[in-house]
Amino acid sequence: MAKQEPMDRARDELFSHIHRCGVLNANADDQDVWMSETVEYLGERYPDLANSDLVQLKAVGMQFCKPVISRLKRKSPAPEPGDASESLLGEPREA
Repeated sequence: MAKQEPMDRARDELFSHIHRCGVLNANADDQDVWMSETVEYLGERYPDLANSDLVQLKAVGMQFCKPVISRLKRKSPAPEPGDASESLLGEPREA
């Protein structure tokens, strides 16, 4: 197995911290504060990382916290039973 570069190790450690700390469920402002503090900590753990590496690490971490599919509740209500949209889902319509 090849030896990982410091940036790769720091990124993997950041993702591990994200999963363990529950930051995925925090609001965006809290995520930003948490990410700044965690990246600062990782900068101390991996002194070979340049400031540009730490900026990149924070950006990757913040992107990782943004879900592809939102976990937030829908803004519009779900369709009611018997609604015309049911036919789009393959369910039979009543005559």
